Amino acid sequence: MNHIFKQGDQGKPIFLLLHGTGGNERDLLPLAEMLNPTYSVLSVKGDVSENGMARYFKRLAEGEYDLEDLEYRGQQLYQFIKESAKEYEFKLEDVIPVGFSNGSNMAINLILREETPFQKALLFAPLYPVDLQNNHKDLSAFKVFLSMGEQDPIVTKAQSEHVIEIFKERNATVSETWVNSHEITQEAVLAAREIL
Repeated sequence: MNHIFKQGDQGKPIFLLLHGTGGNERDLLPLAEMLNPTYSVLSVKGDVSENGMARYFKRLAEGEYDLEDLEYRGQQLYQFIKESAKEYEFKLEDVIPVGFSNGSNMAINLILREETPFQKALLFAPLYPVDLQNNHKDLSAFKVFLSMGEQDPIVTKAQSEHVIEIFKERNATVSETWVNSHEITQEAVLAAREIL
């Protein structure tokens, strides 16, 4: 997969950067720098093209996911992360997914997999309209930061609250910040730094 790896200080966590629709592997590098410049970075470009815009999985319409593709791409991305951990010599439990929009949605798919040992995530403008009745992953040792938009034109407030519920139902420690729209603000970045 197209990606950028940047080595940080030995023994420190590694940010897994996942961009929004139409972005690329360079988009969130400045965000990682603002969050913690000493952490390593693995920034991955989504390899699904929607009208020429890169994404991590297919969708049928706005807010309507191709669930089979989401499952397949999530597995593929996790496999890539495991291979990268060997190649670049980092531990999977040190990986902190940092996502925006479509990247946040893919991060949620990774976090909810039984086999992923991630302990923290920073998610900006997430949306996850997926039936999770059969998912019982215990996230009691997991911390998540969620930045959501009060007036987000893409994600309704109810959908944002649903994302909060997904994590709370699984006993995760949830920190939330509300911004105005579908965006990453400086205020949200400062709040996200607190849980690091």
